[in-house]
Order: sequence, then C-alpha cells, then structure tokens
Amino acid sequence: MNKLIVADAEKCIGCRTCELACALAHGQSTKLQPQNFMPRLQIVKTRHVSVPIICHQCENAPCAKVCPHDAIVRADGYWEVIQSRCIGCKSCVVACPFGAINVVLSAQETKEPCGEAHKCDLCHDHASGPACINVCPTDALTLVNDSDLQQMVSAKQLRTATSDARISSQVTASFR
Repeated sequence: MNKLIVADAEKCIGCRTCELACALAHGQSTKLQPQNFMPRLQIVKTRHVSVPIICHQCENAPCAKVCPHDAIVRADGYWEVIQSRCIGCKSCVVACPFGAINVVLSAQETKEPCGEAHKCDLCHDHASGPACINVCPTDALTLVNDSDLQQMVSAKQLRTATSDARISSQVTASFR
C-alpha cells in the first residue's frame, strides 16, 4: 500500500511550521541557522497561494530508477534515501517530476564536501507519524493511502462532471 502526504493549497497559510518540524524531526539542531536549515519539504509561496512541495512517494519512483548507486530504496511503503550510498550526483533531482528532492552539501569527517539527497520519508522513525502533519495549524497536510487517494480522485471527477454538465446546459440554453 502506497502512502503519501497531500497538501491542500487552499488551507495552507505559508507559515512554514511544517518546514521547521521536518528539520527538527530529522535531527537538526534546535539552534537552526539558515545555512543548516534543510527540511525535506519546501513551501512555495506566490502572491495568491502557498503550497508545500513534498515527495509524492511515486509507485515507480523515477528518482530510484536513475540513481546510479541504488541509494533510493523502497522500504515498508515509502521511498528512503540510504545516505551511505548517496554520492550527491543529483540524478534524482533531475528525475523527480515534482521538484521534491534536494541535494545538500555537507562536510564529512574528512572535511571533503559531500552531497546528500534529502526527500520526505514520511517520518517513518517517529511513532506519531509525519511531523509536518502533526504541527500544521490549518490541517492543510494529510497522510493518505491508495484507497483515500482513489476516493479523492472519484470526488474530483464527480465535481468536474457535474460542473461540465452545468456549463453544457448553460451554453445550450444561451444558443436557444
């Protein structure tokens, strides 16, 4: 069963609380500085809307297919980056159709810069689930599975069909 986090752009207020929770959940210091603040989701803000960009946990993940070192693997219903295998080549960044992966440079013990791919792993290590969902003040983020997603698709198709029927009848009436 596939799980993913769905964002409702109409509810998102762009507060970035989810980014902070994500960074903290993945072991970043409580003294977050701009240079080391690296959440696994990003809020994109425009004049009219804010929305989190987050991994869609694709069934046949393009990022995993292009990784030359098999650093992105399927584990218990989510895609995980095995950092010890990641060489920071950015192939996954280019392959991701949603722009949900970042490669960040970090200094290892050898002081050599090294890249690490960061993408949402649904906070699989946390019993309480994804940190971003738990802190969102507007409930703009929801964890869904395949059946939830199918229900959402059906509801959207029904809304579209109903809307199209109303538009068609209005257009037909205007030609009479």
